[in-house]
Amino acid sequence: MKVLVTGSTGFVGSRVVGLSEEREWDVVPVVRKVGQIQPNSFVASSIDSVTDWSGAFEGVDCVVHCAARVHQMNETEQDALIAYRDINTLGTLNLAKQAADAGVKRFVFVSSIKVNGEYSEPNLPFEPNLNNTTQDPYGLSKYEAEVELAKLSRETGLEVVVIRPPLVYGPGVKANFLSMMRMIDKGIPLPFGAIKNQRSLVYLDNLSDLILTCCEHPSAPGRTFLVSDDNDVSTTQLMQIIAHAMGKSPRLIPIPMSLIQLGASVLKKQQVAQRVCGSLQVEIGLTKDILGWKPPVTFEQGIKRTVEAYFKSH
Repeated sequence: MKVLVTGSTGFVGSRVVGLSEEREWDVVPVVRKVGQIQPNSFVASSIDSVTDWSGAFEGVDCVVHCAARVHQMNETEQDALIAYRDINTLGTLNLAKQAADAGVKRFVFVSSIKVNGEYSEPNLPFEPNLNNTTQDPYGLSKYEAEVELAKLSRETGLEVVVIRPPLVYGPGVKANFLSMMRMIDKGIPLPFGAIKNQRSLVYLDNLSDLILTCCEHPSAPGRTFLVSDDNDVSTTQLMQIIAHAMGKSPRLIPIPMSLIQLGASVLKKQQVAQRVCGSLQVEIGLTKDILGWKPPVTFEQGIKRTVEAYFKSH
């Protein structure tokens, strides 16, 4: 198996490359600049509607498209949507078209659960089929890419597989998950001791394992797969489990969710409260049934490894 991996220096892409090499697959890592060159790499300074992929696909069986434009600060919603579409929609389609023209058999697209929405209703986890179209600019750009890839597949025969992950964590995780670990490590009292939501997360190795499964499984083409650790937790439980892995006692104050939401509304921080208190669950039954797949790493193991990596780097 020979795979081309975009975003090969990123959080997910680098692990996909590493796991592919562990399986002794041939890998073509796509990098953004010459200084990042790895063996057999292909340099693409940008991935947009005009990127020239000539010479990238020689002998490649499958393209794994991890690269994407993610959230940027200080942008209007309209400006963000234009920028997201150029890379996440048009850039993806341009890559897939050139791959199909070069004879690549399969294209695995790492999309996002934001295609389904920001939050799921209690006890109604997201499924691959969509009830509504997201209005989030990032999620919309990913949804439009999924639609265009399906059209391209019908026109060219390129086998397209879509994966929509929720929050991905693991060694080297950044953003909100890293901030949460830092606060727990420092013993900062947090008002999250009575959150009764349900969140799906996916450990980095579990997502990467599913991606590689989709590169070669005969039942994968034409499908959209949701992925998680298959162990949903509340925000309170997540913090308690992280604290336990750190060998610390969590300092969580049991403030009712209604008061947190009220305070956030007064401070005009409703989105922050929704991220803390809202649910986002995914149903992975079809993923397990169709692919015969299950997460190779348990949620507890994933948290333990993430915490160990955090301590090594701090």
